[in-house]
Amino acid sequence: MADRPVVIVSNRGPLSFKIGHYGVLVATRGAGGLVSGIGPLVVGTPTTWIAAALSPGDRDAAEGGVVEAEGFRVHMLALDPDDFGAAYDVVCNATLWFAYHGLFDLSRRPVFDRAWAGAWDAYRRVNTAFADAVAADAPDGAAVLVQDYHVALLGSLLAERRPDLRTVLFSHTPFPGPEELRVLPLDVRTELLGGMAAHHACGFHTHRWAGAFAACCHADLGVVPATFVSPLGPEPADIGAVAGSAACARELADLDRQLDGRKLVARVDRIELSKNLLRGFAAYDDLLTHHPEWRERVVFGAFVYPSREGLEEYHGYRRQVEGVVADLNRRWSTPAWEPVLFDASDHFARSVAALRRSDVLLVNPIRDGLNLVAKEGPLVNDRHGVLLLSPEAGAWEELGDAAIGVHPYDVVGTAEAMHRALSMGAGERAAHAEALRAVATARTPADWLADQLAAAG
Repeated sequence: MADRPVVIVSNRGPLSFKIGHYGVLVATRGAGGLVSGIGPLVVGTPTTWIAAALSPGDRDAAEGGVVEAEGFRVHMLALDPDDFGAAYDVVCNATLWFAYHGLFDLSRRPVFDRAWAGAWDAYRRVNTAFADAVAADAPDGAAVLVQDYHVALLGSLLAERRPDLRTVLFSHTPFPGPEELRVLPLDVRTELLGGMAAHHACGFHTHRWAGAFAACCHADLGVVPATFVSPLGPEPADIGAVAGSAACARELADLDRQLDGRKLVARVDRIELSKNLLRGFAAYDDLLTHHPEWRERVVFGAFVYPSREGLEEYHGYRRQVEGVVADLNRRWSTPAWEPVLFDASDHFARSVAALRRSDVLLVNPIRDGLNLVAKEGPLVNDRHGVLLLSPEAGAWEELGDAAIGVHPYDVVGTAEAMHRALSMGAGERAAHAEALRAVATARTPADWLADQLAAAG
């Protein structure tokens, strides 16, 4: 796979362990885009993957050091539970995620009090534990591919411990500009940016995020670090296998039965503040109000699943989403038509069936590092589906010339884009779908991994 030995570092690993019969550990393939993207590329190779132990089974696996299972070499770290909780929930999810995605209500949050300072100390200790594990496990001269903001300080920590290693950090999120990042205290910004900039290179999905990071480093550190841009692409064989599976065929048949010949506006997302679900429903409400010809002829299918349930903001957001769906169905339903199909079951085959069946795919995030669904949808769609895409999604940099843009805060504009997409003629739809597929298939996870290895030198 590479001239150098490879170590991958991430918060969530490629395997999850549970304790089976007679106390035997059972490994299953982990979830998430990172694992599905590059997991198949490192299976059966000498690559070591270092990740946090997230379950009791993971912690048992951690006692054995490096575990080989399902073709992976995995080192699970049994981190101090209090440190991990503070680092993950307070620093990563409630602070960095909000800052990077522009989600703070600045009149109320953030508040950097002594409790938060303690959480930042915990974040530092978690990063140090990861650095110690890498320093102990990594072969001489290895390429260490660090994934995301959970372990952003590894560059500086490993430079002290193992200067022979070539470290690359890849950020899967957006990155804010200097004005937005100034919400963080100066000492925190300096440590965070310094830890990131100490990697041999930092990668991003778009030139916009790479440029924002470089601007922040210039503003606060007085340096411009090495960056590279490498948008992740879907793996056509993997998503195609799901789309062609018997499970997906069953879900598609059930979906067809529910739609009864109607058009489908679909979204496939986490119930996540940055995904902008509420304004999507508001736009659909506006469509039904001002374009009554679509009543009883279209269904909005939201195939979504819970996220970050440990944060009260997310509990509240889910309740608000469910309330809006109930209100839409109460106000617009007829005996023969329910306007919103809401599915929070996290059923992947059903989500892929929705991507296949959709006439319109709505991807309208407030801000997103990439959004792989915007690429996966055109790959599997059977109906020359139209993509409505927010320019705030990282995928816009590649797909913007083919997609229809929807401003994430503009409810009326999104409703009119839905109307345009639903009204589009067959020839225009076919050309639109062909252009989307050409972009969506231009890059694969193998290209993305190769770019990281090239950045390691």
